[in-house]
Order: sequence, then C-alpha cells, then structure tokens
Amino acid sequence: MDKQVKVIIFDLGRVLVDFDHRLAAKKISELTGKTSQHIFDLFFDSPLIQSFEQGKISPEDFFAQVSRMLGLRISFEQFLPIWNQIFFFSEENKSVYALGKSLKNSYRLALLSNINVLHFDYLKLSFPVFDIFQDIFASYQMGYIKPEPEIYSKAISSLGVLPEEIFYVDDRPELIDQAIKLGIRGFVFKGAGQLKIDLASCGITCDEKS
Repeated sequence: MDKQVKVIIFDLGRVLVDFDHRLAAKKISELTGKTSQHIFDLFFDSPLIQSFEQGKISPEDFFAQVSRMLGLRISFEQFLPIWNQIFFFSEENKSVYALGKSLKNSYRLALLSNINVLHFDYLKLSFPVFDIFQDIFASYQMGYIKPEPEIYSKAISSLGVLPEEIFYVDDRPELIDQAIKLGIRGFVFKGAGQLKIDLASCGITCDEKS
C-alpha cells in the first residue's frame, strides 16, 4: 500500500518566483562592451555559478572573479542590484503560493532551491513567499546543488520521513528524475492547474479560500 504524503517540497525559481538572467547580462553588457549572449554563456550555469550556489566561495570572491572574467569596473555595492534584480512575481507564481498557503496547515511544506546567498537574502526581503515553509533547504547552505543526490538525501534525513512520503515539484525534469531515483514522488511543474492535478493523484486536495 502506498505511504501517505507527509511533506510537500517546492522548488523556488520558476515555480514560486520567476527570473530572467538576461536582465543582468544586458546591464553588464552595457558596462563591459561584451555581448549579452557572451556574458550569459560565460556567466550563468557555469562552474563559477555552481561553486557559488554550493556555498564554496564568498560573495566577495564571486564578485572578484566575475569582474576579472568580464573586465567589470564597478564596486561590489553597484554590482548587487544588477545581480539581484532579475526576479519577478507572475500570476502563475501567485497561484502556486496560494496553493501552498492552502496546504500548510495539513502538510509540512519545505523549499529546496539551487540558490546563492545574495539571491536568497534579496528574495527574502523582496518576495513574501517564504512564510508558508517550515523547512528551507538552500543549496549554498547545504554544500550541494540539485541534481547531486546528496542534497536530496540531506533534505530527506532532516525531514525525518521516508522518501515515498514526500511530494516534490520542480520546473527542471533532470532534477525531478534524480529525486525519483531516491524514491521521492516527483513531478515536473507545468503550471498551477497541473500541479493541483498532480497533488490530487497523490491524495492531496487543496482548499484555496485564502
């Protein structure tokens, strides 16, 4: 017999908050003379970003390496808004947040995100989505990034439940695939409407009055 779901884990980016790295790439392009595409390719989802999201380098080290790579001649304080102001809150995000809010009294809600400390601190101040979560697993604090199996294993251990008692939603299929290999019930995010259907398939119903 299937175990009942006890914990619902949400991804953050492109599920609860949307973002566009090209906004930062465009601003940096204007300061360096390098193309936005060159900056995007060099900069995002690179080994440097992975190290930063794993918490292996400090914000100051990250900025120093970025400045060196791109010939950027601005201060750390000037860099911060360029780096951080890539996020926005869409109607879809609002629907997912409302869904989470309707579930928080019946289930333990957790957040599992590949994120660096600068983005995390900025989002906590700027986007009111964190209040529904009892547990927040940020990659830079855990020392691993999805889809490294260790990040899922550490989350499972911290939650104190069986993998099959966890429902997990993420926008990236490869991150869901790794979670499923560990026994977690994983679903690719395809909008709030589909999320409700996926939750219902695991016996989770939502009462969105708030």
